[in-house]
Amino acid sequence: MTTSDDALRADIRRLGTQLGETLVRQHGEQLLDLVERIRALDKSARQDADPAAAAELRKLLAGLSTEEVIPLVRAFTTYFYLANVAEQVHRIDDLAADDRYLRATVDRILDAGLDQELVDDILSRLEARPVFTAHPTEAARRSILTKRGDLARLIEERRRADRRDRVEQIDRRSAELIDQIWQTDDLRIERPRVVDEARSALYYLVALAEDVVPGLADAIDFQLRRLTQGAVPSPLRFGTWVGGDRDGNPSVTPETTLETLTLQHDRGLTYLIGLIEDLAEELSVSSRLVEISEEMADALDEDRRHLPEVYRREHRRTSGEPYRLKCSYIHQRLINTRERIRGGGGPRRPGIDYSGPDELASELETIADSLAGARGELIAGGALGRVSRAVEIFGFGMAVLDVREHAARNRDTIEQLFALVGTDLAAMGGAQRLNIVSEELGGVRPLSGKTTELEEDADRTLHTFHAIREAHRRYGTSVIESYIISMTESASDVVEAAVLAREAGLIDLNQGIADIGIVPLVETIDDLRGAGHLLDELLHDRNYRRLVALRGDVQEVMLGYSDSNKIGGITTSQWEIYKAQRVMHDTAERHGIRLRLFHGRGGTVGRGGGPTHAAVLAQPYGTVDGDIKITEQGEVISEKYANPDIAARNLELLVASVLESSLLHRRSRRPKETLGAWTETMNCFSGEAYAAYRRLVEDPGLVPYFLTSTPVEELGKMNIGSRPSRRPGGTGGVADLRAIPWVFGWTQTRQIVPGWFGVGAGLEAARKAGLGKTLEEMADQWSFFQTFLDNVEMTLTKTDLDITRRYVDELVEPEHRHLLETITEERERAEREVLAVRGHSELLEDSPLLLRTLSVRDIYLDPINYLQVSLLARSRQGEESPELDRALLLT
Repeated sequence: MTTSDDALRADIRRLGTQLGETLVRQHGEQLLDLVERIRALDKSARQDADPAAAAELRKLLAGLSTEEVIPLVRAFTTYFYLANVAEQVHRIDDLAADDRYLRATVDRILDAGLDQELVDDILSRLEARPVFTAHPTEAARRSILTKRGDLARLIEERRRADRRDRVEQIDRRSAELIDQIWQTDDLRIERPRVVDEARSALYYLVALAEDVVPGLADAIDFQLRRLTQGAVPSPLRFGTWVGGDRDGNPSVTPETTLETLTLQHDRGLTYLIGLIEDLAEELSVSSRLVEISEEMADALDEDRRHLPEVYRREHRRTSGEPYRLKCSYIHQRLINTRERIRGGGGPRRPGIDYSGPDELASELETIADSLAGARGELIAGGALGRVSRAVEIFGFGMAVLDVREHAARNRDTIEQLFALVGTDLAAMGGAQRLNIVSEELGGVRPLSGKTTELEEDADRTLHTFHAIREAHRRYGTSVIESYIISMTESASDVVEAAVLAREAGLIDLNQGIADIGIVPLVETIDDLRGAGHLLDELLHDRNYRRLVALRGDVQEVMLGYSDSNKIGGITTSQWEIYKAQRVMHDTAERHGIRLRLFHGRGGTVGRGGGPTHAAVLAQPYGTVDGDIKITEQGEVISEKYANPDIAARNLELLVASVLESSLLHRRSRRPKETLGAWTETMNCFSGEAYAAYRRLVEDPGLVPYFLTSTPVEELGKMNIGSRPSRRPGGTGGVADLRAIPWVFGWTQTRQIVPGWFGVGAGLEAARKAGLGKTLEEMADQWSFFQTFLDNVEMTLTKTDLDITRRYVDELVEPEHRHLLETITEERERAEREVLAVRGHSELLEDSPLLLRTLSVRDIYLDPINYLQVSLLARSRQGEESPELDRALLLT
């Protein structure tokens, strides 16, 4: 056992002891005694394989009243929280020596001796953009997450404390926080509104802006300047879907989108106002000692003309300190801008307020040039540079908002609009439909007017584009850059959305206007296989190609991981996404445009999750070309961004991976023959994996098995998101479930089928086809395959079918229980085949840190699973009470 493990276990024991003291203070010794008894029985049942202990535990849990169960569930949940917090803090130490960070990446690039023109080109457009979504997989309330963050900081501080009285003080504060967590309701009383989700996203964005980005952006800037003598824009940006993602969420209306942007800008401007106040304190440079530039002097004269009241108020206090006076003017303009936005975004007043962050950036550049011209380069790059980078990264609204809608909604809306001018677009398909809508995109007549009336859903879709236009008027065109079309099936789906944007004045090819990009989201197996053809057809269309040219010859395409996994299993999903990128990249290159990929990754491996750095480096060569967008969903946001140190490391790794992929992975590192052999092997592997997965999914017993062996039906009662967990208009089966509840249900019961099912069958088939040596070569040399196996190993390790069997034995009808045997056989096959390919004797043999993390968490998860099974059985046997619902949801 390492010293690191000793320290971690000591912190977990200490926090566990403090929680035990909380339980006694709040509920008496009997609760702590019950917790310890359950833990002892669990240990005997699990570690010692004692059937008598297992039977006694089952009997004990079944005999508890709901009033007894609620504090018991909360006790084990809180133990889990505390162990997780401690493990996260210790993970920071383990990551500190990682050679994947930016300095090491820059060293590798310098050693490669690349063409400077290429390096400068990539640096000029380098962008890593995490996009926060509101997908409902984060069950913990923000109040709990905040207290966990405070507790993490105390753990770090305690490790550095060198006085006994300080340690005692920290322990008292830790005990207080644990009591606060205990007395804070774990469950939301009401389902959050979209604006509540927007506030939650802003909570993380503001925390990043205040606690993470200033130091990180400095460090990134320093490293990137080692690569060039030219300008180095900040590569970090942030995006959000909260308030813009209306696919299946009736709560996201055009009004909601505008309300969300108002909230974002109010908070963003408040943040910048504080930064300028701090900057004014630092810029005490005296004009008696150094001169200011002529441009700076002219700017101050112009400021005085526009804002005379600021000059009257501040000129004595800032006498002889021109930069402080300039900060006063900037400060007032920011306040005026915030008040204009709060008042509904009236007309901008030049010189009085700002139309957007570019104006502020220009003023800061004037200050920087003046400082640099008077031997103040360090000041310009230091305090002022940090503010300039904050403006560059966060703008006025903290994050760029994407808007997403389902292709079917757009189709219905455009068909109704064409019907108004006598064209039955609904009767057309294929090339005819595409030609009709393309000509409309290039035309000048409007399809709609102020008196146009459409059906309710279509009217809302059309008004979404008008809301985007209004947002651009209020905040500038950079606040919403993309309109994403989920379930894109054809080129006409994309062009039709462009026509709707034209109706709102966002696109006008004849006037050279293209204020928004249209982004197809390809997310089924068939659509991924047709992605190259889709892009080729789009770019062959004369009018759509004009639109792309107006957008800088850049076409963004989003890749859907969740639905492709749900339809085809993890192997085929990952492989088809990989191939689609390669084909689309080649297609874009032929048409003389640049492809920007937006990866719709989920939190779990079954939805494309896993370590981001490895995932970026595992993309096909040439497909990461300076920029990338990646969704950050649900629980991943708190896992990756709640702790400032972990957030900084994750963001640095993301930037490093995008830079490395863009410069060092532009061409294949393997001979063509090798790539051909690997592709043939993956096709064989994927083909049988897909067949095995589809046999499972198409089994007529799977729907009742899934719905009864998991708490997915009960998930709908949890107030963890504004979005319904089912697609509207379905028949009630698994096909109607969104991909997130699908994965959530399997994960709750430790089956995690979406993370590995089919892998064993596929690898076995490839090996039996004589491809075993090629598989081993791929596992040793191909980053895509290595990352895939890493993620599969992790989910196999998390899978615990002994726990699953408790759910199945208690909750599933006998005629459907055979499916657990199918799942068990494939689980055993997958582990056997993965270990054989890698030449390992146990899972996660090369990842001791991850193995430790999972083992720490399992100790506290098992009792929660046992309690969940017991409570589900009571609920489904007809017992009804608010207390039972509460206890169940707490699990």
